[in-house]
Parts: sequence; C-alpha cells; structure tokens
Amino acid sequence: MLRSASSILNLNDFEHLARRHLPRAIFGYVAGGADDGATVRHNLAALARIRTIPRVLRDVSSCSQKITLFGQEYASPFMIAPMGASAVVGYDADNAMARAARAARIPYVLSANAITPMEEIGRSYPGCWFAGYQKPDEDNIRRMAARVADSGFSAYMLTADVAVGSNRENNKRNGYTMPFRPTARLVADMIGHPSWLYKTGWRTLRQRGIPAISNIDPVARPSIFSREINAVTGYPSFSWKHVEMLRQHWRGALIIKGILSPHDARLARELGADGIVVSNHGGRQLDCAVSPIDVLSAVKAESADMTVLVDSGFRRGTDVIKALMRGASAVLVGRPFLYAACLGGEASIRHAIGLLQREVHTDMSLMGVSSCEALREEMCI
Repeated sequence: MLRSASSILNLNDFEHLARRHLPRAIFGYVAGGADDGATVRHNLAALARIRTIPRVLRDVSSCSQKITLFGQEYASPFMIAPMGASAVVGYDADNAMARAARAARIPYVLSANAITPMEEIGRSYPGCWFAGYQKPDEDNIRRMAARVADSGFSAYMLTADVAVGSNRENNKRNGYTMPFRPTARLVADMIGHPSWLYKTGWRTLRQRGIPAISNIDPVARPSIFSREINAVTGYPSFSWKHVEMLRQHWRGALIIKGILSPHDARLARELGADGIVVSNHGGRQLDCAVSPIDVLSAVKAESADMTVLVDSGFRRGTDVIKALMRGASAVLVGRPFLYAACLGGEASIRHAIGLLQREVHTDMSLMGVSSCEALREEMCI
C-alpha cells in the first residue's frame, strides 16, 4: 500500500503524487489531451459550474448508492473506465484494477489497447466489460465478438469517437511515442524515476517480456515496438452499418462510447444498442468538443430505454451526483484510478474507490435523497 495513503483524501491527491513518481513522458501520456488541452480543462470547469439544490429534513438513514446496470446490481454508481497501456503506467495495473473493482462490486472496463490479454482479465473479474475499436470487416467483427464472449465479458463497449488518431502534441514534446522508440532523452527520463523504473518497467519486462497490445484483434498481438501500433485507433471507414454487424454477432450488452449528439444517441437506439457513453474521450480526441455534462440531458431525452453512462472529468462525489441528476445511470472514472494503480497497486485502487464511495454517500445524504434513482427527481442549475 502507498505509504502516504493517510494523506490522500480525495482522487485529485493521487494525481499530485503520480506526477512525481512517473517519468514525464508517461505522466504526460495519461494526463494530457489533444491540441492545447482545452477540452480537458473545460470538462472540469463545466462540472464546477453546476450547482445543486439540496432538500432538508428527510430521513436518509437508509441511504444506498446501489444501482442496476444491464440486469446486474452494483454497489456504486461509478466504474473504472477503459485506459490503454495501463500496465505500462503501473505494474499489472489492468489486473489490479479488475480485482479491486470486483472486490468493491463496481464495473471494470478493459481497454483493447491493454498489454494484458483479455483472457487473463476475464479470470480476474468474470463478467467485467470490454471496450475497443473494431475493424470494418464482418469476419473480424464476428471473430472479435467470439473472443470477447469466450473470455467471459458481459458487455462490449464500442469506442466510436476515434476515426483517426488525435493530435497529441504533449506526447511529442515529452518523448512518448507509439510505436515505442527509446531515445536518450526518454531513457534519461526513466532513469530519473528509479521507483517507476524498477517497480513497473523492470517487473513488467520480467513478467511479460516485450509488452504487446493484446486485444485489438482476434489473433494479432503487435509489440509496442511494431509499426502495426500505428493502427491502434479506430478506422476511418467504420460506420453505423458495422455497428449493425456487431449487434448481430454480440449477444451481451452492447454500449456505444463517444456519443455527444442527441441525433447519434437516437441512431444507436434504433440500431439496437443497449447503452451509450456520453463522452469526449476525456479531452484526448477532438479539442474544443463540448463537455458531456453539458449535453447529457439532451442526449438522455433521445435515449428512451437505453442505459446512459457518462465520462470525462469526473473526480468528486458531487460530480457523480450531478451526472445522475441530469439523467446518467452511472459515471466512468479513469485517470485517478490509474494514478492509484501506479502508486500502490490494488490496495491503492481500493482506497481510491472507497474515497469516492464515501463522498457519494455523504453527498447523497446532504442532498436529502436515499437512492440514486431519487436523485433524478432533484434539481441542479
């Protein structure tokens, strides 16, 4: 467990410590956004602008934050979001996050861009969720759906907002590249962070050899040095007709991630999606895109009986309840849990989950509500 855990009082504290622990290139990869990073900042500002209207003198002694998603009950209205290359940031981070989420009874979503094979994660958390891009080819879609199902995942989250790779200038400035290209500057950066170099870098090489992106294809496992890594994004020709193909071959819950337009929410519903994630990819794709919290109500209005999830910039219990008040069923939280993983593994992730659960409980009680469903009847401005 992280030695200074007692001084970590909220999710933001993990970022401050991770900045010192991680090489600059790797921290920048996690924290950064596209272009000038305007969307990263706007996501936080948009949440901060919203104000709640609490009610008083209500019996909240039986306050519960339990929710049900796709027929499964979970302990809290948030989950661990998919994050690529997590096990490069923190040792065995994908497994650590999966185990911590399973213990806390919240969903965990594995990224296709992980170096940990999905079959391994399926054993750590049977029934967890998978998120990935998809080649615009029906045979590949069929085989990929079969692999995800055979690995024990219950939900397929199709990442839809990455038609091409985004402009990550911060990665170039910091020396982070994919495919990975060691330079004198990058080596010096890593050597200057011996704790990460030993606890993550060396241990990962010893455990897995040269890391490979394990889940982007039914068979292929390109190493992080391979030119094939250039294709670890979506595909420009992927369209709604391919979503129809995936729906035909995937029998579990199908979720479309990256929706910001109410029109796209309606298309997802008409094509048989079970849920959507209102998301701007944490500000990592199109800079100056609208914040999900700003369009959440409008998207929800077009979603009918689909489950609506949301991500991008959520850090506090008050952020979570704002999302629920505007129509979301749950919130995806990414970067803070990855920072926790790199600092102290599974124990630190459990600590992070506990902090957010405590905040959600406190904030719901102070709002005067006893359930997440009741939050949807309250007001925020």
